[in-house]
Amino acid sequence: MFSDAFGTDSFLLLTALLLFSGVFVAKFSSRWGIPALILFILVGMLFGSDGLGIVYFSDAGTAQTIGIFALVIILFEGGLHTKWDTVRAVAVPSLSLATFGVLLTSLMVGLASYLLFDFTLLESLLFGAIVGSTDAAAVFAALKERNIKAKMGATLEAESGTNDPMAVFLTLSLIELITTEGTSVWFLIPTFFLQMGLGIIIGIILGKIASFSINRIKLDSSALYPLLSVAFALATYGVTAFVGGSGFLGVYVAALVIGNSELTYRYSIFQFNEGFAWMAQILMFVILGLLVFPGELFSAPIMLNGLLLSIVLIVIARPIAVFLSLIKMNYSVKEKLFISWAGLRGAVPIVLATFPIVEGLENSQALFNLVFFVVLTSALVQGSTISLVAKKMKLVGPKKDVPHHSIELISMGNAKAEMIQYQTNQESAVVGQKLRDVSFPNRANISAIIRDNEVITPYGETEIHAGDFLYILVEDKHKEDLKKTLEKRVKRSKAKNKEKGAYF
Repeated sequence: MFSDAFGTDSFLLLTALLLFSGVFVAKFSSRWGIPALILFILVGMLFGSDGLGIVYFSDAGTAQTIGIFALVIILFEGGLHTKWDTVRAVAVPSLSLATFGVLLTSLMVGLASYLLFDFTLLESLLFGAIVGSTDAAAVFAALKERNIKAKMGATLEAESGTNDPMAVFLTLSLIELITTEGTSVWFLIPTFFLQMGLGIIIGIILGKIASFSINRIKLDSSALYPLLSVAFALATYGVTAFVGGSGFLGVYVAALVIGNSELTYRYSIFQFNEGFAWMAQILMFVILGLLVFPGELFSAPIMLNGLLLSIVLIVIARPIAVFLSLIKMNYSVKEKLFISWAGLRGAVPIVLATFPIVEGLENSQALFNLVFFVVLTSALVQGSTISLVAKKMKLVGPKKDVPHHSIELISMGNAKAEMIQYQTNQESAVVGQKLRDVSFPNRANISAIIRDNEVITPYGETEIHAGDFLYILVEDKHKEDLKKTLEKRVKRSKAKNKEKGAYF
C-alpha cells in the first residue's frame, strides 16, 4: 500500500496533507459552485504520478476496499438523518427509480455503447450497469444545504440510498456471465430478490438491536456510543453480505431505523457520524483520484467517447427511465425533469469500475477510464447546476435553517436527562408567547434560545420568535410528554413542518 513507498513519518505527513487539502477544498466548493467530489478527485490527481508525482498508486483492489468502507459510512450517515415520515411519502416512486429506473438506464446506456464503440454486448451492458445508479455520496452532499423542495429532496435521497443494490447486482452478474461459461441469466433474477429481501430484513433487525443496545448499555464514556453505532453499521454490512444479501441496502435500512428511534446520546452519535462521513468521503475520492492516470483519462479517444456516453446518459437514458418509472405517480413534468437532471453519478460507479480490473477482464482499464470521465462530467455539469435548475423550474423550497452556534447538544446518561433541540416556525403555537405563559411538562426547562446565531438567556418575560432554536433540558421519563406537547401545539401545520420541527 502507500506505506510501502514511504516511511511511517512521511506516510503520516502525506495523510495530513491530503486531509488538509480535502477540508479546505470542501470549504470553498460551495463558494465556487463546484461539487466537492470533483475537487477531492483533483486533489488525488494532483498528488498522483501524473501530477506532482508524490504518490504512485495503482492498486484497484485496495481502492475497492477503501471505497466500500467509505460508502458504508456515507450511507449510514445519510440514513441517520433521513426522516421516515418524509421518506414514507415517496417510498414507492423512490424504489421504482432505484430498481426499474436503474435497469432501464443500464440497458439504454449499454446498448448505446455497443452501437458506438468496439465493445462486446456483455462488456457494453457491464458499462451501462456500472453507471446506471445515482450516487448517495454525491446526492447527499449536493442536497445537504440547498433549499430544494422537500418532496424532490426526499425522492432523490431515498433513490440514491437504495439503488446501489441493483447496480451492484447487475455489475457482478454481468462479470459472472463474462467470466463463467454456462451461467444462466434466469438463475440470477431470483438472486436479486433474495439480496433485496435479506438486506431489508437484516437491516431492520440489526437497526432495532442497535437502538436497543445504545439506549440500554451503560458505557464508561459517552464517546463510546458513536463508535458503537459505527460498529453496528459495519456489522450490518458484513452480516448481510455474508448471508448473501445486499450489504448497502442493509446499512441504509438499519440507519433509517436507528435515526428514527429514541436514542440516548443522539446528537453525539449524529455529529460524530457526520464528521466521519466527511472524512470517508474525502479519503475515498482522493484515493480514486490517485488511482486514475490523467494522461490516459484525458486522451482524445476517452474524452470523445466519454462525452458521447455522458450525453446519452444525462440527456436520453436517465430522463426516459425517470418518466417511465414514475408513470401514474404524483409528479409533474417539471418535477420529473428535475429528478432526471439531479441524478448525479459519483463514487459508486467508480468503485464498481474497479471490479472488472480486479477480475482481470479484457478492456477493463478502458471501461474504468470511460466510467471515470462520465462521472466527472455528470458531477461537474449536473452537480454545479442543481440549484439553478431548481430555481428555473420553481422547485425551490423554504430556506434551510441550519444552526451554526456552538451550544453542545448532550445526553446526560447517568443523570437520565437530555437536551432537546426544537426549532420554531411561523405556524408554531408557541410563537409570540412569553415563556411564563407556555405550559411545558414538569422537569422540562428551556436552557437557552438561539436567535439569529446569538445566544439569548431565557427568563419568564422572554418572547418566542419564529425561527428560534429552543434548547430544552428534560428528564428521559418526561421526554415523551414534551414531544406530545410540542406536536400538539403544531398540529394544525404538521404536514408543512415535519422536517422543521423537533429533533427527538
